Amino acid sequence: MRRFKWLSMLQSLVLLAVVALPFIGTQTASAASQTLNNDVFWKDTSGNPIYSQGGNILKVGSTYYWYGVKYNGAVTYYNNPSAKNSDTSFAAVTCYSSTDLVNWTFRGNVITGATDGSTWDADWLGRLGVVYNANTQKYVLITQYAGPAGGGVAFATSSSPTGTFTFHHVQTTITNVVNNMSGDQSTFVDDDGKAYLVFSNANGRSHLYVSQLRASDYLNIEPAVNVYNSSAGGREGNAMFHYNSLYYLCSSDLHGWNASQTYCVTSSSIQGAYSGEFVMSGTSADFSHVSQTSMFIKVTGTSGTTILFGGDRWSDFAGNGIGYNQWMPLSFTGTAPRMNSLSQFNLDAAAGTWSVGSGNNYVMNPSYEADRVDQNDLAGWLTWDNVTDIPNANVSGGAHSGRWSATQYLATAYSASRYQNITGLANGTYTLKVWVKSSGGQSTAQIFVKNYGGSELDAAINSSIGNWTQVTIPNIQVTNGSAQIGVYSVANAGNWVRVDDWSFTKN
Repeated sequence: MRRFKWLSMLQSLVLLAVVALPFIGTQTASAASQTLNNDVFWKDTSGNPIYSQGGNILKVGSTYYWYGVKYNGAVTYYNNPSAKNSDTSFAAVTCYSSTDLVNWTFRGNVITGATDGSTWDADWLGRLGVVYNANTQKYVLITQYAGPAGGGVAFATSSSPTGTFTFHHVQTTITNVVNNMSGDQSTFVDDDGKAYLVFSNANGRSHLYVSQLRASDYLNIEPAVNVYNSSAGGREGNAMFHYNSLYYLCSSDLHGWNASQTYCVTSSSIQGAYSGEFVMSGTSADFSHVSQTSMFIKVTGTSGTTILFGGDRWSDFAGNGIGYNQWMPLSFTGTAPRMNSLSQFNLDAAAGTWSVGSGNNYVMNPSYEADRVDQNDLAGWLTWDNVTDIPNANVSGGAHSGRWSATQYLATAYSASRYQNITGLANGTYTLKVWVKSSGGQSTAQIFVKNYGGSELDAAINSSIGNWTQVTIPNIQVTNGSAQIGVYSVANAGNWVRVDDWSFTKN
């Protein structure tokens, strides 16, 4: 849907304010820190793809266990990430272990289509977590379930965190819940060891709930407490963390497989009363690094505590870029959280600290995958033009990666730019790269960088470029902590350019 220009101006001001905020966090990487890279397919310690979506993490002693779902379509997309697919069929629940939250060892499939003679026979498992019950000394896996016998929340148990988990039963009703059952859900273990399920209702998903798990064995979801009702659409990907005496219950828009900014409500008590809803700072310029809320990981160490946002990027089913898991550190101003949307950061799990990675890409929404639909205003980017019609847009198909790229085109002559202001940079030497295609024929078409403390630097793209070609502007000497990057055209009727996959990195 195309939007009016005055809406573009208003949204541009909002996006500019978001992009202009600097990253806040520990600024020195320790010798024990490990580098985490987003926007790639993660591999385990054996070099195999990590297949874990819609899951959660349980810490046992000094070891983190990560449980999630392997879908058959995830394997297909990994082998050919040029097109999304709709194969959501269930393959297995996987388990990985790590002591540093970066290097993960595959511990096996803890649930498959049929386990120990039980009749899982699942058409769908998802949004799952594992909790440990000290009374029974059992690990309890809790998951959304759909199968031939119907749906609900399924429970399975194991004497070991690495499984195998044995099917126990399916709960088909949760007391006090609209539609009687959960929609998206996640497990949460409080600092006092009590375990909960946080979720939205199955249909509509506008009601948010917190339910304690039955203390004796964690094999039943107790009557729910309705802690918030949204008047602005459904909420999914519900997940919780506890930090500095506040509970944060966060969710995504009801956008199917697509990315979303992150919505939160807070309370000093886990079952309420909760605050009004707010959008987490740092999640609007690229819709939570092109992901949905999935889980939060509390990393407490010798020097502090870091909360990690664990985002699901459903690229297999949405086609929105590379990678299935996008993790980002949060920082806080008072009680207000901010997501630091980073392509790379260093994490010291033992110390509980993090720092921006030396290879971080500072461009927000660099591949235009955040926006989901055909439109002119793209998250994180601003536009200018000199005509009544709108030459700046995104376009589906034919992207360098993912589904989308940005384009400038009109059937009449036009001048236009699409640009992004980057602030909070450490002074030093940077490199700008972007993939381009061009019809040629423009009097001017160029990639540019300016407002960095030196003269504008340009790379001409006004010749015919029929195949995706990477353009590079090196040796950008940033001296004022900021830069503006973009594409600019002075074009004749029918001229066009396309751009995709920007990077602005410190040398």
